[in-house]
Amino acid sequence: MAATPEKPAAATPRRKVSRHRGEGQWAVGHFTPLNANEQAKKDDDGLNVRTRIETIYSKAGFDSIDPADLRGRMRWWGLYTQRKPGIDGGKTAILEPEELDDRYFMLRVRIDGGRLTTEQLRVIGQISHEFGRDTADITDRQNIQLHWIRIEDVPEIWRRLEDVGLSTTEACGDTPRVILGSPVAGVAANEIIDGTPAIDEINARFIGTKEFSNLPRKFKTAISGSPLLDVAHEINDIAFVGVEHPEHGPGFDLWVGGGLSTNPKIGQRLGAWVPLDEVADVWAGVIGIFRDYGYRRLRTRARLKFLLADWGAEKFRRILEDEYLKRALVDGPAPERPVEEWRDHVGVHRQKDGRLYVGFAPRVGRVDGPTLKKIADLAEEHGSGRVRTTVEQKMIVLDVAEDRVDSLVAGLESLDLRVKPSPFRRGTMACTGIEFCKLAIVETKARGASLIDELEARIPDFDQPITINVNGCPNACARIQVADIGLKGQLMLDGDGNQVEGYQVHLGGALGLDPSFGRKVRGLKVTAAELPDYVERVLTRFRKERESDERFATWAARASEEALS
Repeated sequence: MAATPEKPAAATPRRKVSRHRGEGQWAVGHFTPLNANEQAKKDDDGLNVRTRIETIYSKAGFDSIDPADLRGRMRWWGLYTQRKPGIDGGKTAILEPEELDDRYFMLRVRIDGGRLTTEQLRVIGQISHEFGRDTADITDRQNIQLHWIRIEDVPEIWRRLEDVGLSTTEACGDTPRVILGSPVAGVAANEIIDGTPAIDEINARFIGTKEFSNLPRKFKTAISGSPLLDVAHEINDIAFVGVEHPEHGPGFDLWVGGGLSTNPKIGQRLGAWVPLDEVADVWAGVIGIFRDYGYRRLRTRARLKFLLADWGAEKFRRILEDEYLKRALVDGPAPERPVEEWRDHVGVHRQKDGRLYVGFAPRVGRVDGPTLKKIADLAEEHGSGRVRTTVEQKMIVLDVAEDRVDSLVAGLESLDLRVKPSPFRRGTMACTGIEFCKLAIVETKARGASLIDELEARIPDFDQPITINVNGCPNACARIQVADIGLKGQLMLDGDGNQVEGYQVHLGGALGLDPSFGRKVRGLKVTAAELPDYVERVLTRFRKERESDERFATWAARASEEALS
């Protein structure tokens, strides 16, 4: 019988090979836009929208605005559409942008270094009163935000701001945002170095220019020579932190790659010491790396922290030196640990010239137009006309003579602006929340304010530093991951099965002393109605269990889940 031929072996299936389009990095030749945001920026630089606002949109009204400008390029000039009233948090992620958009705008006034004159503050207050229904929020990035702004009024608002040296240029968008600075730069008695000249140089050379107006996403900067580490340098894309070099004297330690949101990272030291007159050049080198090597394919990875995580600090410094600065940086020391727990400058403090500065706390950063104008009046009457905003949603009046302090404090207290606030008033921050923000899921400002009142009534003798940060969504604008008690807004079911506003709880986050992200206890969520009870309960346990001089963050790291629940 003839042999049966062997069955041929089955062919190995061919694997479909798809060409990786890369991360959209310009420096490696990927210039083709890989998403709608990048396409919009390629079509027209965001800075160019100002002309259309002034010549078309402000004259023809809201309906004339091109959608690509409305939800994109207008941010380059500090304008976001605000949330339409009456839309609950459950619809935030469901509705189309045009369904969430109100016909009014949030306008962010850029205040680099938190520096204001009383004339500037009075102008902002008048704009708030005349055009913004008296809204005004001091942000944790030293800006002031207004709401209810009509497109028809924007050119006049710009004119008034620019007449006194303010602007909204690149206050939002994929740009170099406001530069944080120590609010007591140049006056603090313990200052290592004044970073103000570097802030001014960066502004003069780069802000509002096309050189850095198309970044992968936003770029956040902090510059401070204060030993209090008072600008949250650990969570900025770039930070210059005052240090004393043993050979070269005062300068700055360079940090890069910090940021929060849904993938938080603490910035890393590059081990480099930068003298004051080289800060602007080094800043341009780092932001140049972000522009050229930053990831543009996915918006979720389009921040400097992701590039740094992939490269590491050593490679990042090498690229900075070899390709951008064309020289080596000087090695330098790390900043020392701050000796004070609070770094918000609230209270009465001595300046290096013998006068005093007075820091005060509004409720969760919320003020209004008339209040801003009254603050300006008080600062002129009792100081030299210089006012500052802080990264903790607080304000400061500079240059107060000793015999004028009591009168100033009395005037501020009459406006419900506390110079000696409770730890709860002093330590509670809140983002914009569902009242105006299209990304928010829950209320924040009013809830933060009511929480302060509840805690002051329930635990009036609580005297430990505590930070309570309330955020309306996962994006961490209120820095929830680095608060003692961070509250991330979300919808949840109450005991009766009803969907209600609530918060996921983060505990024991910190900046400055031992930077760390807060601990999340499995399943720990609190409804809005239960929030005062929960915070009172956990703070009472902290006081009972804490060791001598133990901070809340340290206790929370070691406490049992039962104690934190």
